[in-house]
Amino acid sequence: MISGKTTLIAHLGYPTENFKAPLIYNPWFDSKGIDAVVMPMGVKPEAFADTIAVLRRLTNARGALVTMPHKVSTLALMDEVTPTAKAAGACNAVLVRPDGSLLGDPCWHRLKPRAAPSKWAATCSTK
Repeated sequence: MISGKTTLIAHLGYPTENFKAPLIYNPWFDSKGIDAVVMPMGVKPEAFADTIAVLRRLTNARGALVTMPHKVSTLALMDEVTPTAKAAGACNAVLVRPDGSLLGDPCWHRLKPRAAPSKWAATCSTK
């Protein structure tokens, strides 16, 4: 159940009808007792930069999974990108750090909750 303590991971793209990540990650979070949810959010290209700016201000958002058509444009909106994202020329994961800065990476594992339950921490790394 989603509550005020639930960690939000936005799934940004357009259109949203075919998004599969929520179907994969949300049951896994539930099975591991992790209070987090991947939420599909339809964002058209002309609104994407503004959406990323809002993401950094949300206190319960850990980051976002990014899909088409935004993977390439995400790079320029990050405060920092990993070497892998730079080499790929795109990123499909955004980590909102505790200071509000954004790290772009091609892997979802950067999105572990700030107060990481040991079950999640054992399977994820932010290095």
